[in-house]
Amino acid sequence: MKVFKFGGASVKDANAVRNVAGILKEFPNDQLIVVISAMGKTTNALEQLTDAYYFKKGNLASILDEIRKFHFDIIGELFPDKNHPIYNDIHNTFVELEWVIEEGATQTHDCVYDQIVSIGELLSTKIVSAFLSEDHVKNKWWDVRDFIKTDNTYREGKVDWDLTEQMVKEQLIPFFESKKEQLVITQGFIGVTSENFTTTLGREGSDFTAAILAWCLNAESVTIWKDVPGVLNADPKWFDETKLIPQLTYQDAIELTYYGATVIHSKTIKPLQNKRIPLYVQSFLHPKKEGTKIHDQQIHLPVPCFIFKVNQILLSISPKDFSFIVEENLGDIFELFAKHRVKMNVMLNSAISFSVSVDSDSEKVPALIEKLRENYRVLYNENVELVTIRYYDQATIDRVTAGKQIFLEVKSRYTVQIVMKNN
Repeated sequence: MKVFKFGGASVKDANAVRNVAGILKEFPNDQLIVVISAMGKTTNALEQLTDAYYFKKGNLASILDEIRKFHFDIIGELFPDKNHPIYNDIHNTFVELEWVIEEGATQTHDCVYDQIVSIGELLSTKIVSAFLSEDHVKNKWWDVRDFIKTDNTYREGKVDWDLTEQMVKEQLIPFFESKKEQLVITQGFIGVTSENFTTTLGREGSDFTAAILAWCLNAESVTIWKDVPGVLNADPKWFDETKLIPQLTYQDAIELTYYGATVIHSKTIKPLQNKRIPLYVQSFLHPKKEGTKIHDQQIHLPVPCFIFKVNQILLSISPKDFSFIVEENLGDIFELFAKHRVKMNVMLNSAISFSVSVDSDSEKVPALIEKLRENYRVLYNENVELVTIRYYDQATIDRVTAGKQIFLEVKSRYTVQIVMKNN
């Protein structure tokens, strides 16, 4: 059994959906679980809808109309027969969304976010499943919330691994053993609480969904289909000349995603490593090319790898009385970061200060700074960038820091992280 994951770019329009169908037709004898993200930029649009509903930002009706039109335009290209059941199915899904936003918000913002934004995956998978059936690819649409159970940490649901594995084994495995269909279409990014509220697994969490299902099923492999040839040594947005990495160790893949490489979701690798399930990253534009294989091997990266994170804030935290930063202070600081759900991207401790770079967030970071200032002196630099180089050498450091003001530099044996800004 194999697990495939197709992201939003791979189903962004009618031709993209046809391309996915063409790829799946190349695996007629494989049992496949296909995890699909929301179409194109739908998640972003649904986030705008959430803000319009919860914070009264923007025109709620017009945002919803744009999302509806986007999906029905795709359906119109894929299903010329206006009596096809998919029209009514998608209409009913939008009715469910309208029910959510008709009432006044009574839940927290994060809870409301998950109930609204998760609709994107339901829409995309229903359309793809219906088109596959129309294109003579037998499949079953399945709600992933039947399997993936989480706590109620909205927007970052923590998976109940034991219960999720139990649900998968009770439902998915018997289904495949019955040989009714070889192909299941399901959603990425979402799960459900014990109270039946939808949760999401974090932005770009569909990769993680694929890894969860593969772990539960002891799958043969996971393949993530992307619009790039595989894992590259740098983001093409930042470098004109990038190199494909044919093979990666689990360890290197974990390090790269932890530091911010966006080609794979950061939580994806560890469940696969635990069961030694290989992960392939391949191009849906050139599906016959090999791409990158991530597996249990001991070959280090052949070239330096670069990860850029822009729009960073560098915080410098020190005691108000200029005493030393000690373990008690660090424990207090880390607790506040965890409470405000602000991730540290790089950190450096000195005798009287603790410096840390974080993603800019107009809600979380100001609240964190305000709380820190109750006991600490806090200075910060905005609009800085963080570059992480895995398997660096001095030439690569010189290359990325040319013309930059360096605020912080942290080196280990294989990795260097630099916070900097244009001079």
